[in-house]
Amino acid sequence: MLRVRCLRGGSRGAEAAHLIGSMLGRAMTGWVQGAFQSYSSSAAAAQPQRALEENAVTEPERQECPVCAYNEWDPLEEVIVGRAENARVPPFTVEVKANTYEKHWPFYQKYGGQSFPEDHLKKAVAEIEEMCNILRMEGVTVQRPEPMDWSFEYNTPDFTSTGMYAAMPRDILMVVGNEIIEAPMAWRSRFFEYRAYRPLIKEYFRKGAKWTTPPKPTMSDELYDQDYPIRTVEDRHKLAAQGKFVTTEHEPCFDAADFIRAGRDLFVQRSQVTNYMGIEWMRRHLAPDYKVHIISFKDPNPMHIDATFNIIGPGLVLSNPDRPCRQVEMFEKAGWTVVKPPTPLIPDDHPLWMSSKWLSMNVLMLDPKRVMCDANEHTIHKMFENLGIKTIKVNIRHANSLGGGFHCWTTDVRRRGSLESYFH
Repeated sequence: MLRVRCLRGGSRGAEAAHLIGSMLGRAMTGWVQGAFQSYSSSAAAAQPQRALEENAVTEPERQECPVCAYNEWDPLEEVIVGRAENARVPPFTVEVKANTYEKHWPFYQKYGGQSFPEDHLKKAVAEIEEMCNILRMEGVTVQRPEPMDWSFEYNTPDFTSTGMYAAMPRDILMVVGNEIIEAPMAWRSRFFEYRAYRPLIKEYFRKGAKWTTPPKPTMSDELYDQDYPIRTVEDRHKLAAQGKFVTTEHEPCFDAADFIRAGRDLFVQRSQVTNYMGIEWMRRHLAPDYKVHIISFKDPNPMHIDATFNIIGPGLVLSNPDRPCRQVEMFEKAGWTVVKPPTPLIPDDHPLWMSSKWLSMNVLMLDPKRVMCDANEHTIHKMFENLGIKTIKVNIRHANSLGGGFHCWTTDVRRRGSLESYFH
């Protein structure tokens, strides 16, 4: 936009010309007036020109958008990796209880609202730092969220809570094309988690990325079934099969990690943290360029799709054998290869307060022929070798305890590729 100041000759010049004309007589009047008019015209023309040059506001030079990803496997160029620093155990509220198994409830009752065990957290921080170093060695640019103090108690008109962490960017951020979508979330302890990522997102926005924030839920009591009956795995299976979850349809909510991308097609599950209103919001927002498909699994506790159904290449997906996909024939008819990963090797006594052993399949593709996976899971290494995929082995066992594997701990910001259709 150009700002132009309009400049005109002042009244003092006119008065001076009148005085000179009176003194020199009528013979000189015409000459003086002509000279004055000539000077005023040239000055008036020159001054706006200088104003244009001095006050021109130019748009920033256009450059390639730093945000672009269409799927889970194109060559990875830039990634956000979460932080374990200052991580807190979420308060043991109804939505947290519905997403955790009974054997861990005493842990939440003891530590809810407090820090995770200090020694365990230190080891998790060190593991993620090493993971970042290895990603850089593999040629990937690594970005990190801001360190935050999650211990402060906050109040809204609808609830009171403390914070949790910024460990799992996959839960809150999703890149579709050149757009960053900031998920509204469904846990009260994660209401303000977006604040740790805002400096990064603003910088991406300044450089040309689209930035979308769906409606933020109030997270009032109406969003949750306060009497959600969960005592046994059988209870959970029955409720999930009936399509009943702890989150209601009071308002849209979703975690980004319940979606997984394959070019023009995205697949999503209705879960404990993602409701149908949230899915419908995404469907309308992404249409007509993208299609959103709802799929479901025999899962007693659905929350985040990437340890159940993880797409690792064009027409290639890891499908959890303990949580079979009810629509698997749809993928087989489309010509996809559905691979069942081996049983995880993680010991029973290793604490997994917020997830299952199937984080072994929660891998991060660096490109179609390289995958970052758990250094301890020898059987899955063999599986990838048989698929012709090189394994980049990293140990994040203590970081796993906070609720995620390599896919969860990251959000891919830029992958080198183009928008294609892989599902027909």
